[in-house]
Amino acid sequence: MTDINTFGAVMAFAIELETRIRDYYQAAGDAAKSADADKRRLNLERVRRENVTEIKLEPIDDLSEEDFVIDTTDASADGQRAVAATAARFYSAAAPKINVREAQRALEKAAKQHSANA
Repeated sequence: MTDINTFGAVMAFAIELETRIRDYYQAAGDAAKSADADKRRLNLERVRRENVTEIKLEPIDDLSEEDFVIDTTDASADGQRAVAATAARFYSAAAPKINVREAQRALEKAAKQHSANA
């Protein structure tokens, strides 16, 4: 596992996280939550594209992939809550570290949506 220490790394991890969550909910048979994850993924991709020239290359500390591992093998209600809680924790931790307001808002919104499912 690696550190998530730049704007690009945060956004790439978030996009990959939403991709895994989309696939997880699809396998669990929850089409609505799968579609929600895909919408978040598409929004994060757009935000990354539109703001990559706006970022300052300031390092980001205290974020590591190993702190936000999700278990995609447990499709139970408890497993789904755990996945949502982990995603919410990541977005809540990452948002204040991003120095681009639009990207911060996208991460905060994702945290709120995942918190509602946790």
